[in-house]
Amino acid sequence: MNIPIRPRRNRKNPVIRGLSRETQLSPADFIYPLFLHDESSNDAIDSMPGCHRWSIDGLLGEISDAKALGIGAVVLFPAIADSLKNPKAVESHNPEGLVPRAIRAIKKTHPDITVITDVALDPYNSDGHDGIVARDGRIKNDKTIEILCSQAICQAQAGADIVAPSDMMDGRVAALRNALDTEGFKEVSIMSYTAKYASAFYGPFRGALDSAPKSGDKKTYQMDYANTREAIREAHLDEDEGADVLMVKPAGAYLDIIQRMRESTHLPIAAYQVSGEYLMIKSASAAGWLDEEKIVLETLTAIKRAGADMTLTYFAKEAARLLG
Repeated sequence: MNIPIRPRRNRKNPVIRGLSRETQLSPADFIYPLFLHDESSNDAIDSMPGCHRWSIDGLLGEISDAKALGIGAVVLFPAIADSLKNPKAVESHNPEGLVPRAIRAIKKTHPDITVITDVALDPYNSDGHDGIVARDGRIKNDKTIEILCSQAICQAQAGADIVAPSDMMDGRVAALRNALDTEGFKEVSIMSYTAKYASAFYGPFRGALDSAPKSGDKKTYQMDYANTREAIREAHLDEDEGADVLMVKPAGAYLDIIQRMRESTHLPIAAYQVSGEYLMIKSASAAGWLDEEKIVLETLTAIKRAGADMTLTYFAKEAARLLG
């Protein structure tokens, strides 16, 4: 047959497919989320098979393993004892708290690892919300920002390279940038959770940290999953306020948002493959319905293909091993 244009010629063997591949994954693309607690044990997390709440010593060992695989950045999520939680989240900016001590230990042992910290109050707030809760149940935006600034400064003083506000309060990026600059931390970057959706995919994470809201939900500050234009508006605001990196969370069900955001900004874009995405893959693979190794690389490639420059993923170590 006379078929002059045959796209299959570019698929005919592994070498040509590799030469033609448009999206290349690398361990350098991954940010490894790590849970920690103020205990001497390293405890498996039931809701997230393969993940642990690490002691600080265990955390250092896990980072060693990740670094050996080419992973250069971690993000820390603390499980805080109930006795340290209160309605004003005071523990969030305790210089001797769990996160500052962990940062100092990481920087002493692994000075070349980039440490990213979560800036939000839900792990420390006895109400379980990302912000301060008023008596009528409203989230107090401006009062929350004041505490977030204290938290970010505390983390920067301990040695954090990037602070990542996940709270979704209005105006927090500008306030954090001003607070950090005023305190002399002009080199500390801000990775903003720009489009953090009110998603059902977060359940296993909240179980890992016991950080679910005690009442109500997070829909007055996290975004409606039906909206696209709102995400672009948030991106423009965060960029104007001084964010260095913009994030979309979750990732897999929001590839269209990643793509739209990529088209609207020149800033780097991060995407968070969240706990629910992780657990779905783990559960289906454990049942023999999916090939875990193949689906991990496929989903991470899709996130990068959509426009993400970096991906927060609990599969960071596994994917790095698969990539060789």
